[in-house]
Amino acid sequence: MSGYEFIFRDAKQFTGLSDCQARHLPRLDFHFNASIIALNLAKHELSSCHSSAKSFVFSMASYKRLEFNKHLLSTFIDKLDLDPDLILNHPNLPSVLSYGTLAA
Repeated sequence: MSGYEFIFRDAKQFTGLSDCQARHLPRLDFHFNASIIALNLAKHELSSCHSSAKSFVFSMASYKRLEFNKHLLSTFIDKLDLDPDLILNHPNLPSVLSYGTLAA
């Protein structure tokens, strides 16, 4: 698969590239651009946080899992009245947040 095929596959699977029902060209154009931009913003956010010596490999499935884990942890902190400083500064936080992501 070339790099472009991964972009379109991720856009179709995760950002709704093929879910638009509009018929007018400007609306279709807007939808396609929004879908690709969402994918590029996710890739940019992960690449800016990448600090490993390994080459950067992007997976939209892993990005969605990471964001879900962040939201779930935030919900637990709020609903259980936990100390956020204690949890968010714990050395094992990255391994908890990356639970279920794909290994590159």
